[in-house]
Amino acid sequence: MKNLPSISISEKLAVAFSGMPLELPQSMQTLCDSLLIDVAGLCVAARNTDYVGATFRSCNEAGECVIIGRQGRFNVAAAAIVNGTATHGEDYDDTYEGGPIHAGAVIVPAVLAAAQKHQLSGADVARGIAIGSELMCRLCTVAPKLVHKAGFHPTAVFGALGAAAGVASALRLSQTQWVNALGIAGSMASGIIEYLAEGTWTKRMHPGWAAQSGYRAARMAQEGFTGPRTLFEGDHGFFHAFANLDDCHFSELLDGVGSVWLSAEMAFKPYACGTMAHPFIDCARKLVAEGLNPEEVELIVCNTAEGIVHRLWEPLALKQNPPNGYAAKFSIPYAIAVGMLRNNAGLNDYEESVVHDPQVRSLASKVSYHIDPNNPYPKQFTGHLRVTLKNGKVLEASQGHFRGGRDEPMSIAALEEKFLANCEYGGWTQSDAIDGLACLKNICSSHSLDLSSLAK
Repeated sequence: MKNLPSISISEKLAVAFSGMPLELPQSMQTLCDSLLIDVAGLCVAARNTDYVGATFRSCNEAGECVIIGRQGRFNVAAAAIVNGTATHGEDYDDTYEGGPIHAGAVIVPAVLAAAQKHQLSGADVARGIAIGSELMCRLCTVAPKLVHKAGFHPTAVFGALGAAAGVASALRLSQTQWVNALGIAGSMASGIIEYLAEGTWTKRMHPGWAAQSGYRAARMAQEGFTGPRTLFEGDHGFFHAFANLDDCHFSELLDGVGSVWLSAEMAFKPYACGTMAHPFIDCARKLVAEGLNPEEVELIVCNTAEGIVHRLWEPLALKQNPPNGYAAKFSIPYAIAVGMLRNNAGLNDYEESVVHDPQVRSLASKVSYHIDPNNPYPKQFTGHLRVTLKNGKVLEASQGHFRGGRDEPMSIAALEEKFLANCEYGGWTQSDAIDGLACLKNICSSHSLDLSSLAK
């Protein structure tokens, strides 16, 4: 075993985050407000789905916390896992382009549940959301692409640590307790990506499981339970387990932590599907807007990144003919087809009737790919289509960024419109949605939290 460090990576993180000013920079205050609005709207949109119903029935236990979009009060674990599952369930939630990971679906449910249980202030909520989200984003810098390659879902495994850090920060734990919380969460992290095989539901629950695990880790640490301080650099550490990597470099994880906020550039989705498909959808819609008739398409070949092939392109025959709406969310051929034929890829475009539409399937079957060795993924998400028409004419479109991300961010106004649309989709009245939005916009400045307008 290698010599143990006098100050570990987790301890350096604890020092940096605890030494931050109490007031967050404006960019992070904006991020916290944005995440709260986006998460809540997604919870409402998914509240009547079969997978949220199954999750709720499995953990319907009374307590002090709100499950967004459902009447009553429930315990911390129930609120965290149901809200986290609902947020991520339609794959319409935030993403970090350097990951990709979905921090909001993990951190917001964990911190909100902790805040209600322990009667925390809005400032505590904001600090917890900011630090938990930041840690998740920074973890993406250590072993880019390798966690996915090893068969794990980064949101799931990074999420347990992020939620532990977020809740520990909101609860104002000591530095020693904070380090222990991270160490404990390392043994709670889990989430494999075999859902890709048949479009089953497990990816949907990964953020909820991470949220409730992070809360439990923080509380255990608060009560004196210990975890390894060498979580990251130890011989049997986190990235050894989840990325098959032993020679880790932690400079980017630590560089500027507590003062430079990578998470401030977090992206918000305009489409209800896997993030890396978005630029391809934009390219498809652009070509149609310029006069392309989808009925005239003979063949579509896309330049793409090698790092997304195993999730969004292969097996190609299955991606061209996804078995259900959830599987379709991780298919670029399907995304291109609905983008061309329906001029969108929203919640309605992944319903079963659309997925099995013969016209959509026919067009998706014409889509294939070519790996571009110079593609900048995961630092940047790009799209490209080369369309050959039946008359031999070739049309081409490219997009070098993710719309909704750092190069073309989604405004608060656009996020509020998305929230209202999601509430309508989930069956809330306009009055319910307006009341909910007013509550969300006041959370971070509240001395005591009243989330009753979200429990409908």
